[in-house]
Parts: sequence; structure tokens; C-alpha cells
Amino acid sequence: MPRTRDLDEQRLRISEAVWSELAEHGNAGFTLRGVAARAGCTTGLVLHTFADKRALLLHARDLLHERTRARIEAIEAAASTPHDALRESLMQAVALTPEGLSEARVWVAFLAAAIDDEQLAERHRSGNRVFVARVERLLGDLPDVHARALTLVSTIEGVNALATGDPELYSPDAQRAIVDRALAAALS
Repeated sequence: MPRTRDLDEQRLRISEAVWSELAEHGNAGFTLRGVAARAGCTTGLVLHTFADKRALLLHARDLLHERTRARIEAIEAAASTPHDALRESLMQAVALTPEGLSEARVWVAFLAAAIDDEQLAERHRSGNRVFVARVERLLGDLPDVHARALTLVSTIEGVNALATGDPELYSPDAQRAIVDRALAAALS
């Protein structure tokens, strides 16, 4: 019987391979074979750990949600005001670093896969609504807070998608300027 530590290590290797494959190849180039090769195992072992390609995609989305949730919670805990927390939360949500660009590519790949898969689409909607609710809370009691939050989240997600395709035009400096302009408009 395999030891739990071995199973955990195997799952971690496959998880990292899923993330890397999605970030590098997007949804169109994402295959079980590619994940297995990157993890140094067989497709059978991948399928023993995750039931199918959908399970791999759901895992990647859950991992992205957990990573961003942990960062945003740390930002909120350290911020002196809700608006400071909001700005820093929005900044961490765009592709300002190589890791941020990798996350954006995974997000776009997941969204592309969710277009014709209701289970994936529901996971996307759920994660997006958590983000919208957090932005609403951090905006406070401004009039039309829901519309303001939707505008900010749409801007952030749009910048992420565009940065994956043209990181030169949507450079980190350009992204910061976009976020600051959108935030200034939302707070006015």
C-alpha cells in the first residue's frame, strides 16, 4: 500500500505540471499526455490522481483561487484603510510579475475551457462572484456599489486577458496606470 506521503508528493507533482502546462500552452494545448510528461509519470497515474481533464482544470482553478485568496487576505490584514486594501488587492490581481502573468494565463485557459462546459462555467462564476463581493465590501457604502465593483472587476479581468496576449503593450506600468484610473473613477 502506498504511503500517504508518496501520494501527496505525487499529487503535488501532477498539480505543478497541470499549472505549468496551462500557463505555457493554454487550453488548446493542454493534454493529459503533456501533464504526465511534465510530472514525470504516465497518463494512467495522472488519471489515477485526477479523474479526467475536467478534474485537472477544476484543480487548477481551485489552486488559483486559493493562491489569490491568501494574498488578498494578507493584503487586507496589513492595509490601513479599506481603499488601500482595495487598491493593493486589485494590483495583485493583474499580471505585474512573471508569476502574475502565469496566473493570468491559467485563468484565461480555464475560462476558455468553461465556455462549453457547464461545470467549469459554474466554478468560474462562483470564483468571479467572490471577487465581486470582496470588491463591493472594500468599496464600502458608496452609491451604486455593485455597478462600481462590476466595473473594477471587469477592468481587472480584461487587463489580465489582454496581458496574456500582448504583455509588451499591457506592461506592468500600463497595467498599474489602468488600475489606478479605474479605481479613481470608481471612488469618485
